[in-house]
Amino acid sequence: MFEHFFQCPYCWEEISMLLDPSITHQVYVEDCEVCCNPIELHPRFETQELISFSANSIEQ
Repeated sequence: MFEHFFQCPYCWEEISMLLDPSITHQVYVEDCEVCCNPIELHPRFETQELISFSANSIEQ
């Protein structure tokens, strides 16, 4: 597992998530551990290295 730190798009707090580098392209939703709003995560790995990452708010 790969720990990645980023800023929540809602509350702007720095949070971390564990990412699985064995899956090259992922899209999933996790709740912020501070404000509990849903965040759509887009991590992308190449040869076990994180090459791109985005964390987007979900329009409600």
